[in-house]
Amino acid sequence: MAKTVSDLMVERLIDWGVDTIFGLPGDGVDGFFEALRTHQDKLHFIQVRHEEAAAFAAVGYAKYTGRIGVCVATSGPGGIHLLNGLYDAKCDLQPVLAITGHTFHDLIGMSYQQDVDLDKLFMDVSVFNQRLMGPSHVENVVDMAIRAAYGRRGVAHITVPKDMQEWSVKDEHRSKANVANHSADLSAPLNVLPARALLERAAEVINDGSKVTIFVGRGALHAREEVTQLAETVGGPVVKALLGKGVLPDRSPYTTGGVGLLGTAPSVDAMNECDTLIMIGTSFPYMEFLPKPGQAKCVQIELDPTRVGLRHEVDVALTGDSKTILQALLPLLKKKKDKFLKAAQDRMKDWNELMNERGTRKDMPMKPQVVTHTLNRLLNNDAIVSADSGTIATWTARYIEIRDQMQFSLSGMLATMANGLPYSIGAAAAYPGRQVVCVVGDGGLSMLMAELTTLVKYNMNVCVIVIKNNVLGQIKWEQIILEGNPEFGVELHPIDFAKVAEACGARGFTIERPDEAESVLREALAHPGPKLVQAVVDPNEPPMPGKVTTDQALHFAKALLRGQKDAAEIIKTIAADRIREVI
Repeated sequence: MAKTVSDLMVERLIDWGVDTIFGLPGDGVDGFFEALRTHQDKLHFIQVRHEEAAAFAAVGYAKYTGRIGVCVATSGPGGIHLLNGLYDAKCDLQPVLAITGHTFHDLIGMSYQQDVDLDKLFMDVSVFNQRLMGPSHVENVVDMAIRAAYGRRGVAHITVPKDMQEWSVKDEHRSKANVANHSADLSAPLNVLPARALLERAAEVINDGSKVTIFVGRGALHAREEVTQLAETVGGPVVKALLGKGVLPDRSPYTTGGVGLLGTAPSVDAMNECDTLIMIGTSFPYMEFLPKPGQAKCVQIELDPTRVGLRHEVDVALTGDSKTILQALLPLLKKKKDKFLKAAQDRMKDWNELMNERGTRKDMPMKPQVVTHTLNRLLNNDAIVSADSGTIATWTARYIEIRDQMQFSLSGMLATMANGLPYSIGAAAAYPGRQVVCVVGDGGLSMLMAELTTLVKYNMNVCVIVIKNNVLGQIKWEQIILEGNPEFGVELHPIDFAKVAEACGARGFTIERPDEAESVLREALAHPGPKLVQAVVDPNEPPMPGKVTTDQALHFAKALLRGQKDAAEIIKTIAADRIREVI
């Protein structure tokens, strides 16, 4: 039987080392799915319940493996559903390939059913975006799409008309300019090393500083050893952007943890007091948490030249791979006394004691910190943890501690809800033997809750921890603390997620009391296959920032005066938190 366009596409994906594809079938991709069926011994298809989840799963797969994530959707609405997950990939610079169907090639633009020009719709989200034009176009397009996704760190999109997917290769009409077999299935890594003079200038700036803070992001995840050596050499603390949480273990003596609204007080101090800042692989957006203009000299190590100076004024920029650059820079640095680092370590000791005190509280209703604090002690040293957006990101960032080979991620720059569960699907597909846990809120989980059946269908060893407070917590506290308004439109109708999990075929567990947390979580984590733990928590526990500003305090007081419901309970909770912090 003659090969089809779809056969060529699938075989080229396999040539590139693609082994997993996430998606949902539809008549607009029937030909492509036939090729997936006949090649299923080499390319594993995972069916999700919503195309958005397919895109998220591809992002999670890319984040946790470093390899391209691939998703597929049908023409029209199927492709449209991919977009939110694809924007997550775009914002966090992840290599993802989206393959979509299109209507019949000779009815495009004729108002036929599901006639949506997805190649036009995907223009903004994609670094490569092309409509396939026939058999002789396949190899070129697939190769270029994957090279672009890797090289430009973003989304590549290929759309294929429905009938063209089944065209026979023998019917191809190759142009004379398109020399057969000219395209290579190879992506060249970028390991550019800056000029020696630039490295020496950077070293001079760092050597002249007396209080050096190192700020790392996702671009330094593969440079743990070098970042550790840098911190030891310059005698300065390492502050971590959230996507860079895995750069150093959270109990490393060199780190003060995260920064920002969900960061730590010692990290705020490290930023406020430093006279030299080394930024490595981060474009952390919240500039108000960085050193004030004119306060600190800055050396930035960044792969993308367009992001140099995006958040902070820069004295020396070193563009290229962070690990390679640090290996060249370290021999040029002078060993400093660790007085600045020692101050940060003392503060971090106090902060960790505070977090432990809050995470072991016996109050009722149960505090959300109790759940993540307890979970942290039970995780394997190579666990893969995904979090959703919202207050859940705070509880996870502060209480789940990276150690050894653990991995962590969430939706960074897009900060979309509903990513946590699909990320875990991508992780479990890539690493079926590892412990995979997602920590999500009831708002985010309910958006793509049907993906629990995906876990069951493929018997994925994923533990879903849902923090249930029946409110969109992050929005609630933003309305109160950032805007000075009483909460509105944020209450959620309760869902019994444990029963939903059981109805889907997974094990369901419930925690309502602090003294139940360890035994229930231990049992859930030990259960083979998919499981869900719903933890019923206090909706009035705020995700307090490391340090509260005067404006935040004033907005909070204003919201209470304007009629915030449960004001007395909120004041009681915050007062207890503040007293504990002062003590």
